[in-house]
Amino acid sequence: MTRVAAIDCGTNSIRLLVADADPATGEITDLDRRMTIVRLGQGVDRTGRLAPEALERTFAACREFAEVIKELGVERVRFVATSASRDAENRDDFVRGVLDILGVEPEVISGDQEAAFSFTGATKELRGDGEYLVVDIGGGSTEFVVGSERVEAARSVDVGCVRMTERHHPGDPATPEQIAAIRADIEAALDLAEQSVPLREPRTLVGLAGSVTTVAGIALGLKGYDSAAIHHARLSYEEVAEITGRLLAATHEERTRIPVLHPGRVDVIGAGALVLLAVMERTGAREVVVSEHDILDGIAWSVA
Repeated sequence: MTRVAAIDCGTNSIRLLVADADPATGEITDLDRRMTIVRLGQGVDRTGRLAPEALERTFAACREFAEVIKELGVERVRFVATSASRDAENRDDFVRGVLDILGVEPEVISGDQEAAFSFTGATKELRGDGEYLVVDIGGGSTEFVVGSERVEAARSVDVGCVRMTERHHPGDPATPEQIAAIRADIEAALDLAEQSVPLREPRTLVGLAGSVTTVAGIALGLKGYDSAAIHHARLSYEEVAEITGRLLAATHEERTRIPVLHPGRVDVIGAGALVLLAVMERTGAREVVVSEHDILDGIAWSVA
């Protein structure tokens, strides 16, 4: 067994997984899994820079993670940073801050690397179900990966729940014009993805990350976030369409009363759900398998 820590720092959230991994058996045992909404990508689409307050929120979470890593006696740590820090002019400030706090340099990975980690994490328990299309809907980007035992095609596109919300400022509730503008960006991104990844061939659609798991929690009628109930839940196209419409038509106050919805996602969940709906329409998928295991688990396996 190797005790490892994986950190995934995205546009909207930063997450930690501490686990015991046994490469010989293919088993991984969670010891601590936690997430903090830091909105590192605040304003990046507009300014091209990481905001000082966003950096400080992220560094505060890193200090908390450092304590957990020390207490649990972790042997190896890997810190992966995705869309927001890939795009920012001042990403060196981010790298230096993380290195000072955690003693490990964040790897600002490419979209293709991000896709490979997501695929490994999402499908390791599903092997044997044929070919998969894994879709990881993040804050700043969405990754599309096709494969069975390994990645066969992948593409990352710059469309995500935070980026779409900040770009189009959907109202409270969103207007038809705002929804159409977000839709147009999503469809253009799907056109780009389809240049590299065959989206329309029949396969199992696996959905990852907070927008997807939140929609699943709403569909299941959960009174609080329940990872075990959400993991491997299957959502029909009709459920996703109904929930997306409801979220976009709701006011901010109405969304805050959804018990499974994290406060940090209240203003971006409508755009995230719309990405999922558009993906299902483009692919023709009648259902999506929701996975709680994603890029974070793939990072952990890469360390082990």
